[in-house]
Order: sequence, then structure tokens, then C-alpha cells
Amino acid sequence: MKKSTYSRIFLIFGILMLLVAFSGCTGPEAVKVKAGFIYVGPIGDYGWTNAHDVGRVYVDEKYSWLGTEYIETVGEDIASVKEAADTLITVKGCNVIFTTSFGFMDGTIAAAAEHPDTLFFHCSGYKRAANVGTYFADLYQMYYLNGMMAGYLSNTTKAGYVGAFPIPEVIRHINAFTLGMKAANNDSTVEVTWINSWYDPTAATSAANSLIGKGVDMLAFTEDSPAVMQAAEEEDDVYAFSHYSPMQSYAPESTISGQLAHWDIMYDEILSKVYDGTYNSTNLSDVDYLWFLKEGAVELGGNFDVPINPLFVPELQSITVGATNAYDYIMDKHDKMAAETFFPFTGPIYAQNGTLMFAAGVQATIPDLFTYMDWFVDGVIGTPG
Repeated sequence: MKKSTYSRIFLIFGILMLLVAFSGCTGPEAVKVKAGFIYVGPIGDYGWTNAHDVGRVYVDEKYSWLGTEYIETVGEDIASVKEAADTLITVKGCNVIFTTSFGFMDGTIAAAAEHPDTLFFHCSGYKRAANVGTYFADLYQMYYLNGMMAGYLSNTTKAGYVGAFPIPEVIRHINAFTLGMKAANNDSTVEVTWINSWYDPTAATSAANSLIGKGVDMLAFTEDSPAVMQAAEEEDDVYAFSHYSPMQSYAPESTISGQLAHWDIMYDEILSKVYDGTYNSTNLSDVDYLWFLKEGAVELGGNFDVPINPLFVPELQSITVGATNAYDYIMDKHDKMAAETFFPFTGPIYAQNGTLMFAAGVQATIPDLFTYMDWFVDGVIGTPG
């Protein structure tokens, strides 16, 4: 073989090696974190589960080192949660698990005990372990502002609330809505109907229509579909407040406002700290995220970047509140909540039975709101359980 032929071979070999080296530097980063999400409802619910899945997709698309999987419509019993977690870990290869419903709490702890090397994060619960942290974006501030709008705009002073389950989270939100409504009009009442389901559009529609039949003209809810919004849209002079996901398009003439969650920033924060090693399977027992308006985890509105439906702004601006108007007054309260200079659960606050629960000037603590709130404030019609 001629010398020139050998030279060509070595040249080609050298070029190939360089290509391999450069491809290793510039190619996509290998997945180092694989997160599995366990959902209580379908991702198409357009409520709670949909909002979480929007957050999952956001981080999945943002980071090359991250992969994600999910299982939807999982039962809240311990066996179902453990089965879903086991599938995500042993079959799908996930090393981080997010369990996204309050009812998954005990199942999360049980699954984490069986998979001690896996990191678990439970949404809205309070039980933690070495490999289990908790996180939540709470909406009671937004519910209070929605209640204020309802109080100013209601012609009947009657609102209805379609509730999923009587747990502290939902009771807290009903109470916040009621306090806001009574702050605007002290004669206001909020009647609650429980449907005992996170996702049941048929039951939610039936409950909403029943409440409308009782004379309510404002509707709020905790159920993971736009069913209540659609029920309001079908009636004259009945209005509603969107829940978790942007639902204004389902009731464009009836949506006044609502509350929206930004799970994307929470998943970004948590997973980035898993990736950089800040969090591991031995140091999560004190990891408890509880984010509000200040952190940007929640937003006022039935659509993103639209805090109040423009259809209702002129009417709110026409209502005099002291030296200002209802619209500016509500937005001022919003800004003070963001700055943590206004707290909706500040006494005096009375329970349904007239008991003084928080004296004048006393602020409810996080345990008061998130653990022990199994009672309704004055103005709520119905039982908290």
C-alpha cells in the first residue's frame, strides 16, 4: 500500500474522532433527573390536574437534563398511590415523584418508605420524611378578593359555593371568599353544597343549578372542570369565579375573575435543586414550600394577565368605597397582600355559631388555617363536613 493511502486513512480516522468528540460536547445532555407525577384527575379536567400538568410540561421542555412521566386519575387510597409510585419508579425509571392531591398524603408516606432512595414531594399535605418534602401554592388571598367582587356586584347578597371535599384547604377558601364578600357587603351569605368529588362535572352542574334555584347570583367552587362556569353562563344575571386554570373562555359574559396557580415556578425551583444536589433522599424532612401572591405562585383572574374581566371593571369603578372606588380598593388590597401588609384572616372573626375565633387585630397562623380550620365563618350556610 502506498504511503499516501496510509496518510488518507489516518486523516479520515482523525476527522472521525474529532466529530465524535465534538458531538459529545454539543449534543443533548443526558437525562439525570426523571420526575413522575401522580394526578388525582385527568389532565383534560381543565382545573387542578390540568394546572399541574401545564407545570410539568413547562419544566420538561425547559431542561435537557430532565425527563417526565405521569399517571392520571389515581385513587386516593394508599394502595392506589403506592401502585402508581411503584410503576413510575420501577417501570418508568423515575427518581423523583410528585403526588399532587391532599388525599395522596398517607399513600405518599407509605410509598416513600418502600423506596427510600427516591425523592417524593407531596402537594398540599403536612406529613414529611427524610425523602418526602411538601409544597403548595395557596389561593385564599385570591378567594378573598373574589369574595369582595361578589359582595360589591351581587344583586341578591347571596353566593353559592360548590365544594369538593370538606378538608381544611377547601374550608379555608370558602371562609376567605365569605370574609371578602362580607367586607364588601356585611349582609352577604355563602351557601355551600358538597359533591364529595374532585372531578364530577355532572354533580357540579347539578349543585350549581340547585344553588341558582335558591336565589344565588354569584358562584364559586372547588371542582376540577368548568361546569360551574358553564352553568352560570346559561343563566341571566348569574356570575362566577374561575378556579385554578383559565376558564374565562367557557363563560365569557359571566366570569368576573378567579384564581390561577403557577405550578411551573414551583416545579422549576424544586427540580433545579434536585439536579444541583441541594435536595436528596435524606434531607427533605424540613422542606416545606408554601407560596402565595408574594412569590408569584398564584394570580388573580379568569385568564392570565387579566385580573378582572374588563366587562365588570366599569361597574366596580362606579361603586364608591370611602374616598376611592371598588375596583381601586380591591386592587389596592391585592397589592398589599403581595407586600404582606394585609392579611385576610385578621380578627375579629366569628364562627357560624357566634364564637369569637380571632380577636380584633389577631392574625390566624399557618397551623390555624392549614390544620385546624374545620369550621365555617359567620355568613356561611351549610356544614363543614
